[in-house]
Amino acid sequence: MRVRTFMTTALVAAAATAPLVAVTAPADAAPVSAWNRLAHCESSGRWHVNTGNGYYGGLQISSSTWRAYGGRHFAALPSRASKPQQIRIGERIKRGQGWHAWPACSARLGLR
Repeated sequence: MRVRTFMTTALVAAAATAPLVAVTAPADAAPVSAWNRLAHCESSGRWHVNTGNGYYGGLQISSSTWRAYGGRHFAALPSRASKPQQIRIGERIKRGQGWHAWPACSARLGLR
């Protein structure tokens, strides 16, 4: 009986913590406020913008960069993805290229 109780408790604990693990951001993830500031600089905070300049969404990501960092899993273009999806790909870009992927705005905002 003790083994059964232990196993049941372990399963319940694992099930309860699974959602927490799935939504935990990487330790080096930028706060949403930084992404909001960057989007405000890049696109006036318009997350679904497509101005026809070859860059899309709030973070003004090119279609080739979006594709290279797995964005097509979410949408064909950043402007068609949600804000959280754009931030998720933005984090991947930041890990690969640093804040310098957005040279003018990252410098203006002091992002490093």
